[in-house]
Amino acid sequence: MVRVAICAPSATLPRELVAPVEHVASHYPGIELIFHDQCFAEAGHFAGTDEQRLEALLECANDPTIDAVWFARGGYGSNRICEPALTYLSRAADDKIFLGSSDGGYLLGSLYKAGIGHPVHAPMPLDIKREGGGDAIARVLAWLSGHPETLEPHLDNRPTVAFNLTTLAMLAGTRLMPDLTGHVVMVEEVSEYLYSVDRLMFHTTSVLRHMNVAGLRLGRVSDVPENDRPFGSDATAIAQDWCARMAIPFLGPADIGHDFANRIVPFGSADRNLPLGVVRAPAAA
Repeated sequence: MVRVAICAPSATLPRELVAPVEHVASHYPGIELIFHDQCFAEAGHFAGTDEQRLEALLECANDPTIDAVWFARGGYGSNRICEPALTYLSRAADDKIFLGSSDGGYLLGSLYKAGIGHPVHAPMPLDIKREGGGDAIARVLAWLSGHPETLEPHLDNRPTVAFNLTTLAMLAGTRLMPDLTGHVVMVEEVSEYLYSVDRLMFHTTSVLRHMNVAGLRLGRVSDVPENDRPFGSDATAIAQDWCARMAIPFLGPADIGHDFANRIVPFGSADRNLPLGVVRAPAAA
């Protein structure tokens, strides 16, 4: 049995979404989902105070009976607890899978830099509310059950990471930014004007050029607001332009985004078949 603890390092998860997520999980009898009560806390924008969110994350990550920690949703706020989390995570966190995307990328990147656990870009429980959201939840549970077809199809033998573009841009240049030398970097974005995407690409590629990354792939840039005038190029052209300016190979599309089709991207390269070992361990015992 794979035990998955769900906490909310960013914004609140509506309680009414638990039942539909658990319904999808009922088709995966080898996986147990445990929703931490903190998921439903509220403190302004956040799922509880910084202290409450940190405590819940540590309880889940430091519990030796838990195999994976799944971030309930994005929004904003995980960056506020990254550094203390790294300080107080125990050795029990070292072998855990950490699943999330969007704002959860702050934690995934921080954990990756610190060499703690196995960060994985993946859909989150909140995605159940999207059209086709059941497929997104099932994709995570299927990967945890050892089904590699859920992985992003462009993964190869090179280490890879995946981030929301805004999250990566805000992470870049901070003490939490991992070294991405030799990595394929996948990015996606949602609800940003194209001029903002251009600005984010300027900053992100300016940092990545000094890391000698293997290249950049662009996921879906969706729900783009209409500006008062056309920007003059689309998201792909923007990414190609900044990659060319910064001498970063543009590798084409990535099958990630703020939608139900968001695919699984384990950080690095060595952990892509890790769930097979997690699931098989009880049977071997």
